[in-house]
Amino acid sequence: MIKEKIQQLSADIFNEVVANRRHLHANPELSFHEVATSAFVAGKLDELGIEYKKMADTGLVALIKGDKPGDGVVALRADMDALPIFEANNVDYKSTNEGVMHACGHDAHTSSLLGTAKILTELKSEFGGTVKLIFQPAEEKLPGGASLMIKEGVLENPKPAAVIGQHVMPLIEAGKVGFRAGKYMASTDELYVTVKGKGGHGAQPQQNIDPVIITAHILTALQQVVSRFADPKSPSVLSFGKVIANGATNVIPNEVYLEGTFRTLDEHWRKEAHIKMKKMAEGIAESMGGSCDFNIMHGYPFLINEEVLTAATRGHAEDYLGKENVVDLDIWMAAEDFAYYSQVADSCFYRLGTRNEARGITSSVHTPTFDVEEDAFKISTGLMAYLAVKQLGN
Repeated sequence: MIKEKIQQLSADIFNEVVANRRHLHANPELSFHEVATSAFVAGKLDELGIEYKKMADTGLVALIKGDKPGDGVVALRADMDALPIFEANNVDYKSTNEGVMHACGHDAHTSSLLGTAKILTELKSEFGGTVKLIFQPAEEKLPGGASLMIKEGVLENPKPAAVIGQHVMPLIEAGKVGFRAGKYMASTDELYVTVKGKGGHGAQPQQNIDPVIITAHILTALQQVVSRFADPKSPSVLSFGKVIANGATNVIPNEVYLEGTFRTLDEHWRKEAHIKMKKMAEGIAESMGGSCDFNIMHGYPFLINEEVLTAATRGHAEDYLGKENVVDLDIWMAAEDFAYYSQVADSCFYRLGTRNEARGITSSVHTPTFDVEEDAFKISTGLMAYLAVKQLGN
């Protein structure tokens, strides 16, 4: 049976997948600068005899066509970029690019999809249809590599009936995967706000228009957007992580600068909230004698896993791994540009467990100590291959 053949090939290439992952981890590149990473992937595809083309500068899209009859198409996606983080892990494959780190597992995603490509190439005689491989740049930075690749036609010629993505999850033990049908991850918008007043001596506030006090009122009032205007059945998050007044103990500054994020799972409410936040902040500032520049950088949409596809994909995962190794996921208010695929095509974005408490591999993504339990690669490559051939009706 094809499942057993995939499982055997997955075991056979395990060491190669680990080596590829370690190479990528040691040589991370930031969003839109994945030049060496793209070249590495291209070289591996060349070795497998898989044709590909470049897209979105450093992205690659490749096709594997089965030898059996079939005109179905499924796309598998892996992102390739790293983050501007100084790695704190003391491992042989530690980043050699100081200040840049694969702290979100994109090295694992890319090496896994290369392994999947090798498995599918070996089994071309066993399935019909076409598997489209998407090696995507710049998931971590707006406007997102997914949006650019879609604009350049990655979901056309041929058009996939489904797009499947796999992402590491340090909250789940290695050897397990997680699924959630329906809305899964939030939209994300970046907020850049400047509150302007009139600075002066801290001992003479009557001569000033204090932007710090105005900012305090704005920050408190804006939380009403979530607590009083949003539907409590639909999650929303509004957080400000940077507030710079840059005055002194006796100096009231001329302005205060803020940066924050707004996230939700409803596109209609998202637009409405933008209007409310901007109007509220500007109104409060004006009522207190100041002004406010409230700028919103529109980010990724929310991610939705198509119900029927996700149910089928989960069933295939249970068949491949055993039902006990497939878990439920909760809503996750982080954002992911895979959402762009999910907005225009039936999509399924699932989680690959990478946790190993015994070895201390428990750190969250986007931290300097993030790492993955490499035993996860024993299932990551084969599972994606199996999901692809089953989606194609084999």
